[in-house]
Amino acid sequence: MLRIVTLNTFQAGYRVVSEWAARNGHEIVLLVTLPAGGERYDATAPPLVASVPPELDVLVTKKLRGVAAPVIEALEPDLIISAAFPRLIPDEVLKLPRYGALNCHPSPLPAGRGPNPQRLIYEGADEVAVSVHRTEPGFDTGAVLAQRSMPLPADLNGGPLMESWRILLTACLDEAVPRAVAGDRGELQDPSKATQAPAFTPEEYVLDLTEPASVVRRKAAALNITAVRALVRLDGTEYLVARTEPAEATAGTPGSIVASHADGFTVRTADAALRLTAAHA
Repeated sequence: MLRIVTLNTFQAGYRVVSEWAARNGHEIVLLVTLPAGGERYDATAPPLVASVPPELDVLVTKKLRGVAAPVIEALEPDLIISAAFPRLIPDEVLKLPRYGALNCHPSPLPAGRGPNPQRLIYEGADEVAVSVHRTEPGFDTGAVLAQRSMPLPADLNGGPLMESWRILLTACLDEAVPRAVAGDRGELQDPSKATQAPAFTPEEYVLDLTEPASVVRRKAAALNITAVRALVRLDGTEYLVARTEPAEATAGTPGSIVASHADGFTVRTADAALRLTAAHA
């Protein structure tokens, strides 16, 4: 049994680590989280501390060196695992666990480093890919211990994409943790192949319905992985788009509404109709 400290600010990230640990008989001895998850994740969701088991010890702090490091040291953990933790973890913390520190990152590193790995899907990736790597002082730069990928889900929406990430990261932990415990340093990333995944700009949140339906669906799904953020402007009004689905072919000008529904619209894209589940933004 391993004694694990996990660093998370988003419930889905904590779920990956906690469910994997429980299935393998390991103990999470501490959850370190920030006072607020921030706009990167779902701002409408309850704080992470409200969704974890009441018996779990939780440390809420921004002071990783001065506050978190002494607490973690006292617990003598075997491993640190972070997932959806938006702060650099300092050396004062990384040096503490017996077998090192690992990070779960939902991109095929070295591609997609940074805070917005769903950008790869937004920009055209035809698969979902993840990595578990050793945590280094730079974001997403450590040696890779496991990678997995799968095709984009048939139900191409935010929820199924998030579930794909969970499945793949769990499988990666099954490989990466035994390698870390065995002293395997992993495969160094090639810096020449590294790409960055910065946050979406305000303009990128707005779907362009004159693009092909497959592009609109892929972008909406990528925007909605952690929370509903995809937008569309129809007849001068802005709507949040929670889901997209193929619709029967309908005549109409690309970007136009061809039917209205209680929970959204059918619209025409460049090459096909899409059913949008949408509400006023």
